[in-house]
Amino acid sequence: MGQNAFLSRLASVILADYAENLTETTVILPNKRAKVFLVNELKEQAEQTVFSPNIISIEDFIQDIAAIRAIDPIELLFSFYDVYLSIAEKDPQPFEQFANWAKTLLQDFNEIDRYLLNPDHVLSYLKDIEDIKRWGVEPENKTTLLENYIDFWKLLPAYYHALYHHLLQKKIGYQGLIYREAVNNLSHFSESVANKKFLFAGFNALNAAEENIIQHLLSAGLARVFWDADRAFLDDAYHDAGLFLRRFKDNWNYYKGHPFEWIWDNFSSEKQIRVIGTPKTVGQAKIAGKLLENIMASNPESRWDKTALVLGEENLLIPVLHALPASTSALNITMGYSAKNNPAQILVSKFFKMHTNALQRSSYVFYYKDVLDILTHPLIEPYAGAQQLVNIINNNNYTFITHTRLFELGPKNALFTLLFSKWGTDNISVLDSVTGLLQTIKNNLSNENREEKITKAFVFAVFKVINKLISHYTAHPGIGKVETLYAIYKQVIDLSEVSFEGEPLTGLQIMGVLESRVLDFDTVIVTSMNEGNFPAGKSQQSFIPYDVKRELGLPTFKEKDAIYTYHFYHLLQRAKNIYLLYNTESEGLDAGEKSRFITQLEVEKQPLHELIQEIYSPFLPEKAYEPLVIPKSEKVRARLREISEKGFSPSALTMYIRNPIDFYYKKILRISDVEEVEENIALNTLGTIIHETLRVLFEPFIGKFLSDGDIEGCFKKIDQAVLEQFRLVYKEGDIRKGRNLLAFEVAKRNIFNFLTAELESLRNGDSVKIVALEQNYSRLLEHPVLPHPVLIAGNVDRIELRNGKIRIVDYKTGKVEARDVTLKQWENLTLDSKTDKIIQVLAYAYMYAPQAEGQEIEVGIISFKNLKSGFLPFLFKEEKTVVSIVDENVSLRYREQLVFLLKEILDSETPFTEKI
Repeated sequence: MGQNAFLSRLASVILADYAENLTETTVILPNKRAKVFLVNELKEQAEQTVFSPNIISIEDFIQDIAAIRAIDPIELLFSFYDVYLSIAEKDPQPFEQFANWAKTLLQDFNEIDRYLLNPDHVLSYLKDIEDIKRWGVEPENKTTLLENYIDFWKLLPAYYHALYHHLLQKKIGYQGLIYREAVNNLSHFSESVANKKFLFAGFNALNAAEENIIQHLLSAGLARVFWDADRAFLDDAYHDAGLFLRRFKDNWNYYKGHPFEWIWDNFSSEKQIRVIGTPKTVGQAKIAGKLLENIMASNPESRWDKTALVLGEENLLIPVLHALPASTSALNITMGYSAKNNPAQILVSKFFKMHTNALQRSSYVFYYKDVLDILTHPLIEPYAGAQQLVNIINNNNYTFITHTRLFELGPKNALFTLLFSKWGTDNISVLDSVTGLLQTIKNNLSNENREEKITKAFVFAVFKVINKLISHYTAHPGIGKVETLYAIYKQVIDLSEVSFEGEPLTGLQIMGVLESRVLDFDTVIVTSMNEGNFPAGKSQQSFIPYDVKRELGLPTFKEKDAIYTYHFYHLLQRAKNIYLLYNTESEGLDAGEKSRFITQLEVEKQPLHELIQEIYSPFLPEKAYEPLVIPKSEKVRARLREISEKGFSPSALTMYIRNPIDFYYKKILRISDVEEVEENIALNTLGTIIHETLRVLFEPFIGKFLSDGDIEGCFKKIDQAVLEQFRLVYKEGDIRKGRNLLAFEVAKRNIFNFLTAELESLRNGDSVKIVALEQNYSRLLEHPVLPHPVLIAGNVDRIELRNGKIRIVDYKTGKVEARDVTLKQWENLTLDSKTDKIIQVLAYAYMYAPQAEGQEIEVGIISFKNLKSGFLPFLFKEEKTVVSIVDENVSLRYREQLVFLLKEILDSETPFTEKI
């Protein structure tokens, strides 16, 4: 018997019992995919050339009976909107609002028809329920909103009948309508096919219409049904996998005089079932990839078409594709994958968002995040040639950028023009530009690797949706403005699915649960075996309450669970090696309890089943993190020599003390922080603005003593000076509103408070002469323990002569207190990052000392968040003595500590070791 035991036996029965009349025989299967496998079985078993029987899916068969074409879900939604507009009495809703409830209502219409219920009865039932809910509301208390709500339920039968009639006239319909019409047309159909035979194979759950059709054809002697039932489920009165088959076997009149074909005994045969738990979705993808690698390594001759990877959750597809072994050459993906979750759709969504946002602003202004989202998207970035523009936006803080400015700065190529050309008010031209974008992306992709082929499938899925929207907008020009087009697109993309190309008969089969129907595999890997995914859970989109469904015979979550149960057990029925993967996390979007199916396998364990439970956890090293250690190579030593010649800045020295690895990255490798748009002014930017403003205000007074009038003149210049510095430092950033306006005011307030303190000190008798502002100083440090001389160089914020002393001032926009610049012992000065401010200010004193010409030097900090404390001088406290002047002893002790630090930095045997 072939690989697919069920289809193999079906093929042998077809060739044995219907060989003389194959062209008059029609085989009806649950889905189109099974046809390929059945044809292959017939081909392998046929001893001579034969005409194949007609093999079709149940949906195609029903369409043949009804003589009605199935309508696309998007086309159906637009057709329903036309009907809705013709019936809605007051203020019809725009399409995007209508679509929210229409999709659910259409599902209910579909179920009503598939189960052959009286629509007036069901829909008026819903209206009566809503009336009862509001029984106690007095007529005078009924609001317009409440009346509209009740009217909505009243109109449901009218919506149903109008849509039904509208579609029937065009000979098109949704699935339920086709099923109802097929049942109505059954007698006529039976008479026209009196010489034919219909073989139904591999079905499980049937709706009322399907039951009606199959039983009618059975009683007319035109049909035969082959079930794929296993004794283990059929004979157990409580097993959900046999729920529907038991019902048919017990309730159909046909089986009172005919055998129930076929009952197998495969499930109880020998199987190894491994249940593997791992945290998160990605963990399951990785394990699935590893399992496939192991299968391939243990048996290189194994046929991939005997292996199925069944994804319980469609979102796992992309991680799984990345986790597949490199040697997986042939691949066949057959599963329902929503067009909503694919990369091309995400790009189109961002494209819509960018332009609809720009349209709402005067003079077509783009928000920088929208632009960068597009330009850095993986389907655009390699082909747009816009890296320079991205850098300009980041470096110049463009929060908003006009359409004109964008084209001045951007590259001159067709893709860039396509992305950023203005949208007009015509929906069709907008959709045409989206189509053009998708075609350009498709042309950029090759067929050479798996990823790009799959990306093409994603692009094509969105392309089809956009094309349908173009045809519907052409037919309904007034359906919505460009502003609402994005909302409509989001509604219809939900209804679309991605179709992948592949070779069904060769290669690894990646499929969804429904696609596994009728097929058998030796090795099965099933992912997402968690409640809520497998089975799918109790939530269902419907206006019909649970108790009403129970009463009317519509399927509830109980029946849906039973369908999932059958599919799951059918996957295991003939498999020999089974791997069930689940997420061990109990919280999170993709988490949940372990599936009840796993528990069921444990409780009802078959004697020949080997059940192994495992938990795969990420490898946890003994240490959570090993500090990074980088030895000093010859190139590193050369770079240190280069820095020593150009100058070690005080900030570089304190960076090394805080973390040598930061020093290595920024000073040795010269890796700077990534430039990003500062939508809100960063603290370091605000600090630069304050520093530069003070430089500009005091620059005219360099070399002269300050007077009260000088400071009073500065007060008048604050606004203009701060504004100019904002423009220079923050560039194109917007400071007219929000946090940036607050930052602007904070900068002005800090400068005002500083000048006020300065004026007060002058009025109190201080004599202040400005010596230098924002000036670079340097001094060469030579010492026998250092491998070579080292230049200490840096920028000093302010040097002044105050009351006969040289005062070196370092501005800090953060909060600094007196204790931060007070030293109690020289030992270990350079080992503690808390002393970084002392190391910095003493470095300034060390660099300036040769120019001081013997004058006393004091050095310290002015903190703008602690201005009330004024100048915070460096102090050395030892027992009862306090030294505030940087005298010869202080300079000597500091120099010793500096040499100690530089010796470590330059020592070739001491690696850069990360501090954690």
